Amino acid sequence: MGSKAVEDMIEASSGAHFSGFHLQGPNATEVEQPTTSMRGNVPKQPFVIGVAGGAASGKTTVCDLIIEQLHDQRVVLVNQDSFYHNLTPEELTKVHEYNFDHPDAFDTEQLLCIMDKLKHGEAVDIPKYDFKSYKNNASRRVNPSDVIILEGILIFHDPRVRDLMNMKIFVDTDADVRLARRIRRDTVEKERDIAMVLDQYSKFVKPAFDDFILPTKKYADIIIPRGGDNHVAIDLIVQHIRTKLGQHDLCKIYPNLYVIHSTFQIRGMHTLIRDAETTKHDFVFYADRLIRLVVEHGLGHLPFTEKQVITPTGSVYTGVDFCKRLCGVSVIRSGESMENALRACCKGIKIGKILIHREGDNGQHLIYEKLPHDIAERQVLLLDPILGTGNSAVQAISLLIKKGVPESNILFLNLISAPQGVHVVCKRFPRIKIVTSEIEMGLNKDFRVIPGMGEFGDRYFGTDDD
Repeated sequence: MGSKAVEDMIEASSGAHFSGFHLQGPNATEVEQPTTSMRGNVPKQPFVIGVAGGAASGKTTVCDLIIEQLHDQRVVLVNQDSFYHNLTPEELTKVHEYNFDHPDAFDTEQLLCIMDKLKHGEAVDIPKYDFKSYKNNASRRVNPSDVIILEGILIFHDPRVRDLMNMKIFVDTDADVRLARRIRRDTVEKERDIAMVLDQYSKFVKPAFDDFILPTKKYADIIIPRGGDNHVAIDLIVQHIRTKLGQHDLCKIYPNLYVIHSTFQIRGMHTLIRDAETTKHDFVFYADRLIRLVVEHGLGHLPFTEKQVITPTGSVYTGVDFCKRLCGVSVIRSGESMENALRACCKGIKIGKILIHREGDNGQHLIYEKLPHDIAERQVLLLDPILGTGNSAVQAISLLIKKGVPESNILFLNLISAPQGVHVVCKRFPRIKIVTSEIEMGLNKDFRVIPGMGEFGDRYFGTDDD
């Protein structure tokens, strides 16, 4: 490609540059584009935990301890016991012959209906089962929550219920301990005769555990020995839950997507750069601060080697050595706004350029690239502040891979990302990493990121019409 053609393209690109324009050419990636109305009122998905185990294994204690440690989160406990079928008059006459530990004893359809409403942000009425009348005589109102805990002996039995869960816990307690607890509970709380309790245990409880409950142990992500007495296991579970709650829903789908932890400082800077009334000087100042944070966070995902040094006190400090063979690649021209932050963090780093341009309405692609000759041997940080439809990102990443860069060596840094673009890039390139500071609501009918921050390149470089 001649220098004149390159100059023409760069001049043509001095207009608005979008991180993801809707490419119409033969190599364009087709993307289903949800509208604003489709995404505007979608509630944040709750984190659903399933807790199973034998009767009197300590499931309720485990649930109570998790709820206690998640005191700053909205947590709701849904007991499978609430969904027993009402006994018919005929069954009531032979209640001692009724197997409450069999999967058919539960109204799973009602449980699924309740869970569907909770996951869609609706308040629900959960039945309260009376073990004296063996009927649902009342209900309790439950509001949507950040965490839903499903607890019950057979909560893992139905695959439809299992599929609702983000984490599955099996409380594993010795059979003798469970029997002793059951005798104490049923004789004291339910006023049953000990002979009746033992008869029911041998006739229904133990066979049901062996036939239906124990086989579901294989579905558990975590098995807790000793139940509520295992405080170490519960602490680790709560720590994991907190990590997941701090993630955007997309991060739960794509483990290669990283959103930097939001603080009031970060939210404040986003407020300023998104404000249409913010001056160019302030826009550049706060955009640079956010870009620096994204770059620093991104560098933390690069490979490292352990290194020991001697401190001025003569002591040994064990640390890490930075990855040496790095390369930045900016997507002209908005990506060039991120170069200074990268240079400030990585002394002497090489930076290549990629220009992706659509000429007219015929979808013709003109791609200019100037990359280090040894880029295939480097870790590459791809720079573009806005991830929109993901089409231009796909073009840039495809070019890098064509140049020999392993997919796993590409780190894509941007300020804001539309969910549509995240889906496109992560599905097409599951081994790259994306680091961003915020996930947007989506794209409008013109494929512009919303709420967004306008034409980033124009606002940053001062080339808008105003």
